[in-house]
Amino acid sequence: MLLEVRHVTQYHYAANVRESVMELWMQPHKGARQRLVSFELELDPPAQLFSYADAFGNAVYHFDVPQPHDRLNILARSAVETQPTAALPDALDLGEWDRLKSDFVRGENFDFLHHHGFAVESQALSAFVRDSGIDQLRVRDPLSALRELSAIIYRSFAYEPGVTDAESPIDLALNAKRGVCQDFAHIMIAICRSWGIPARYVSGYLFTDRKGGDRSDPDATHAWVEVFLPSLRWVGLDPTNNVEAGERHIAAAVGRDYNDVPPSRGVYKGEAESQLAVGVSVRRAKAALTEPEFIRVAQPSFNRGGRRRGPPGSLKYDQQQQQQQ
Repeated sequence: MLLEVRHVTQYHYAANVRESVMELWMQPHKGARQRLVSFELELDPPAQLFSYADAFGNAVYHFDVPQPHDRLNILARSAVETQPTAALPDALDLGEWDRLKSDFVRGENFDFLHHHGFAVESQALSAFVRDSGIDQLRVRDPLSALRELSAIIYRSFAYEPGVTDAESPIDLALNAKRGVCQDFAHIMIAICRSWGIPARYVSGYLFTDRKGGDRSDPDATHAWVEVFLPSLRWVGLDPTNNVEAGERHIAAAVGRDYNDVPPSRGVYKGEAESQLAVGVSVRRAKAALTEPEFIRVAQPSFNRGGRRRGPPGSLKYDQQQQQQQ
């Protein structure tokens, strides 16, 4: 499936700010399941783009707008060719639980086995697991248990933007019984890790099929979960829509939780209040696209480097980031 993504991010400030420093996790992955045909970034005000690969292999672009400005517009355009995923078996043997305990699996997936950030255990999560009978799923094989876990999360929570925000702990969605894909992914990841199954957060886009039952917002970014099963490697599950990740899913970045891979994150220098507007469009490409000779912004150098940080704290900085929907 050949898909086009248009992702617009607009920051508006009540008065001029003196500088903005931003990082972007918007470039789709390159891999066997999806081919990156093209990727473009347009910035207003214009700025020089730099890039690096983070600790999880994601392409990160960063830039600095050093002059006064009262707005910051970021437009990312992507064209991606996705492939259908191979059909998963109906079940695995129960020995998969033992394979998950191997030193190799645990060593290779250390970062995705330990609770971190938003994907953590809490009293509210323990109550949800108990009341939903989730721990009883572990008598099944891991694949069957994970499919049913995704279905339980889907049935237990309503999809409703605005109940939570980018900084909300999972307890807010657990208590309200509603939230967005960011919340559902964090809840599922926390449970998977408590079972000893490596799980990672996937940030990206979805070609939404409302007629097919998708409930996620077609005008927003998307998030789902990938779990590591030794017999199958990484398997994508989307608890927001109760489907397996397939050719309609476009992965842009993976991390331990949302905070590792927000679509955009940065700081600005100034006292003005800021407002954020985001628009996303994912559609089928109208015509065949060919591989470009180069991508219009610098390719990630894949040098292991630290994140670019704002200037010292002697001046006031306000953090701004985009909520995953």
